[in-house]
Amino acid sequence: MGIGRALVLALAEDGLDVAVHYRDSREEAERVVGEAEGFGVRAIALQADVTDPEKARGLVDAAAAQLGRLDVLINNVGNYHRGPLDTLDDKTWHAMFASNLHATFYTCQQAVPIMRALGGGRIINIGYAGAEYLKARPTIAPYQIAKTGVILYSKALARTEAETSITVNVISPGVMENSVTKPLDTVPSGRLGRLSELVAAARYLLSDEAAYITGVTIEVAGGWNL
Repeated sequence: MGIGRALVLALAEDGLDVAVHYRDSREEAERVVGEAEGFGVRAIALQADVTDPEKARGLVDAAAAQLGRLDVLINNVGNYHRGPLDTLDDKTWHAMFASNLHATFYTCQQAVPIMRALGGGRIINIGYAGAEYLKARPTIAPYQIAKTGVILYSKALARTEAETSITVNVISPGVMENSVTKPLDTVPSGRLGRLSELVAAARYLLSDEAAYITGVTIEVAGGWNL
C-alpha cells in the first residue's frame, strides 16, 4: 500500500467523499475508488498531469464540481531521484521541482478560493523528513530542495490564509514500510514507519481539535535526519 492509497481510504473510512488523482495508473486508481466506495462514500478517479499548471488547476476544479465541494486537499505527488550530484542533468533537476514543488503550488492556489467560499478548509502537503533542517544531501539534492520549498510555501500560505479558516500543514515521512530504500541503521528508533502512523497524523490535522494548528511540519520519521 502506498501513502496516497492509505490516505484516501482513511478519508473514506471517516465519511468523506474522495477524488483519487492519477496520471498514468488508471486501473490502480479505479481499484482504490472501489475500495473507498466500500465505506459508503462517493469516490471518483480523475486523470491529470499536475506538472502542467492548467491541468493541475483543472483537476482541482473537476474534483470540486463533481463532488459538490472541496474541504480537503492532500498533495502527495512527487518523483524521487537519487544519484551523484556531479552527473545530475538539467532534465532531472527540473522534473524534481515540477512534480514536487510546482504541482503543489498549482493545486493549492486553485483550491484556496474554493475553500474560502465554503468558509474554510484543510490542506496537507507531503514533505520529506529533514528537509527543513538545511543539511547537505548531495545524492538527492533537487528532491530535498524541492521539498524544502514545499515547507516554506506551506508556511507562507498558512500565514496568508490564517484568517480564512484554511489551515495548511506539512507531514514529512521518513523511512516508511513502503519506502524504496530502507536504511534502518540510520533511523534512531530502529524500525520502519508504519503508514498507519502517517495516516494518524493526517487524521489529527483534519480534526476539529487541529483547527488552530497551521503552518507546522509533523515528521513521521522515528528521529531520522534530525
